[in-house]
Amino acid sequence: MKGRRPETGVGSPARISWRFSAADAVPGTLYLLLAGLFVLLPATQVPGLDRLVPDPVSRTYLLNLGTYALLAAGAGYAAWSFVVPCVRVLARRPFFTTAMAVLAIVAMLLLTALLAAMTGPLQPTVNQQGLEALMKSVPAWLMIPVVVLLGPFVEEYIFRHLLIGKLSRHVNVWLCCALSVLLFAAVHVLGKEGLTLPALLPYLAMGVTLVGAYLLSGRNLMFSYLVHAGKNLLAVVLIYTLPVELLSP
Repeated sequence: MKGRRPETGVGSPARISWRFSAADAVPGTLYLLLAGLFVLLPATQVPGLDRLVPDPVSRTYLLNLGTYALLAAGAGYAAWSFVVPCVRVLARRPFFTTAMAVLAIVAMLLLTALLAAMTGPLQPTVNQQGLEALMKSVPAWLMIPVVVLLGPFVEEYIFRHLLIGKLSRHVNVWLCCALSVLLFAAVHVLGKEGLTLPALLPYLAMGVTLVGAYLLSGRNLMFSYLVHAGKNLLAVVLIYTLPVELLSP
């Protein structure tokens, strides 16, 4: 598939270009820079921010909200020509779309459970523990914009739309898929803990499922976003509704 425009069900070639654009460079480069910065410098240690926001929980939340809002604005602008037709395709069959998204989330959970059965119980990662700790201190209505709306859109734009949809014009699509899965998993643990298999496994399972959802939907950015957002929403609901002792390892 190298050099060919990826097949897609979201619009005609005359209206949609799969070439990298100048607009793609802004959120893509900014995401890489911020990811590298947060690996070297934890969010709570950003110089000067502690004086503006003394509370470390509020500081972490506001930094995440501001970062993802900025990235989502850039990604939305760059991918707008894809977002609109993708949404239109999904809206034609809303019940089918919802059912397929639920099925994908179930497949993601089953794949995670299968990997756990093969390798032993999965331990909560530092990223998961930090997110759960933040959720315990911040109301759900404040967490949903970051965890469910903004974060998944930015990550689907970077790891599926750019790394598969557009990069596959120049690189073999299966290599792009592997790169998408591995980088998606690595960015969630890098700087927080070592790149060990137990730490990577939950994100590898999630990445594989999201890549599958993206490809099987005809490279529909908004479908993989729907699956990603739905899985994160499920996690938010469980964390805010289950007793604390059930969430502890």
